Amino acid sequence: MPIRYSYSDIKKITDNFKNKLGEGGFGTVYKGKLRSGIFVAVKLLGNSKATGKEFINEVATSGRIHHVNVVELIGFCFEGPKRALIYEFMPNGSLEKYIFRKEEVQEEIVSLSWEKMYEISCKVAGGIDYLHRGCDMQILHFDIKPHNILLDKNFNPVISDFGLAKLHATNDSIVTLTAARGTLGYMAPEMFYKNIGGISHKADVYSFGMLLMEMAGRRKKLNPFVDHVSQIHFPSWVHDQFSEGKELEMEDVTTEERKLVRKMIIVALWCIQMKPSERPSMNKVIEMLERDVEDLIMPPKPFLYPQEDPAETNNSTHSSLS
Repeated sequence: MPIRYSYSDIKKITDNFKNKLGEGGFGTVYKGKLRSGIFVAVKLLGNSKATGKEFINEVATSGRIHHVNVVELIGFCFEGPKRALIYEFMPNGSLEKYIFRKEEVQEEIVSLSWEKMYEISCKVAGGIDYLHRGCDMQILHFDIKPHNILLDKNFNPVISDFGLAKLHATNDSIVTLTAARGTLGYMAPEMFYKNIGGISHKADVYSFGMLLMEMAGRRKKLNPFVDHVSQIHFPSWVHDQFSEGKELEMEDVTTEERKLVRKMIIVALWCIQMKPSERPSMNKVIEMLERDVEDLIMPPKPFLYPQEDPAETNNSTHSSLS
């Protein structure tokens, strides 16, 4: 189980919060070093009630997890209003910066090969499958996205950030949520449209599909809830291309690399089917990723919205999402 540290320990570990790694709505992350010499990332949480709830959730959830592709929670601090989580340090940061390369960023970012992107996708799929089937309780992450996939020194991925995760008995297939949770653009449609199916592990499958589509496309997919009028929805466009026997325009790629990208996209299209019942489970996703691309069948075209009228959605959900 994770070790409990005092706040004075946290200050020593981070050298009085000297080296800031990043900042977000939850708080700030600092680089630190344990007495054993191990480098760690210390997530210092803000003081809102929401982060308190997410903090307890993250400690409780992460303490159950032991998998090579899921980040290890080493320790935590819970001292009055002071709350911190201590994770193993991932020197190559998040997958996000390798998919969406920004020209204005000063740091030199390594370009990952297609083989490496494919390998990362298989390992992330293995980590999610472990969360769904490998623990005594089923763990639904609900926030799978490039920002939450961290890379170690050898670019092996680990799934991080369990603040929105939900634990439930493995024999329960449907989860009850009081409000939609996750990040727009990666959230499964059943979070909004109640008439297409209940919320289950298939919500993580949808998020993984969007992640996989971005990895294969090396571009930010269109956010269907914001920008659907002004741009082409990338998954629909790529489905049309493949259905018409066309290939994606890619420079300097081998035949094998082209096959890998095609395989990733076909699997992604299966994962982002509108109805949860039509998406594969994560162990089936792994099987598909390991198959030859010639053995994969194209799924039906994924729709942006259900074909029927959307069920009424809670106003508080809409306001929190906006």
